[in-house]
Amino acid sequence: MNDMLRLIEPLIPSLRRYARALAKDRAVADDLVQDCLERAVSRWHQRRLDGDARTWIFTILHNLAISRFRQTAFRGNHLPLDDADDSALGQPASQEDQLTYSEVLDKVSQLPEEQRGVLLLVAVEDLSYAEAARVLDIPIGTVMSRLSRARERLLTLMEGGGERVVPLNPQLRRVK
Repeated sequence: MNDMLRLIEPLIPSLRRYARALAKDRAVADDLVQDCLERAVSRWHQRRLDGDARTWIFTILHNLAISRFRQTAFRGNHLPLDDADDSALGQPASQEDQLTYSEVLDKVSQLPEEQRGVLLLVAVEDLSYAEAARVLDIPIGTVMSRLSRARERLLTLMEGGGERVVPLNPQLRRVK
């Protein structure tokens, strides 16, 4: 039990951050993290002893998020205004840092889901390419290509362009 707590407890802030970036809603993200932790604790005996607990728990969170998104797409998202939390109805901060932060989050949310997930795991959660590949259950090469495309697309979006303009006469290099 102490071994489990020692491994899981330090991951909670990272799990919350990843869930919030995926879900874009604090309450949904907190529910995802709680469901993830409940599943990790109840199935602790099923994890591979030679595997990384961090990767295993992030995989649980990612899979729960995908399931939740599919359910929401099928059922639709509905919340009566009377049931909304007052903090959800608050005004965003007007400071420049908050605006920049919001702009970056907005641009990240415009990325395709596959690219956004890889970017968040590698850049924000500091997972290695191999760990991200195990979390997403894809090859490492796919992680690297999605990350490259995500970074390029994010840069294009941050510069204010919709698509990067390709020069008419690209300079080609001969490799010998």
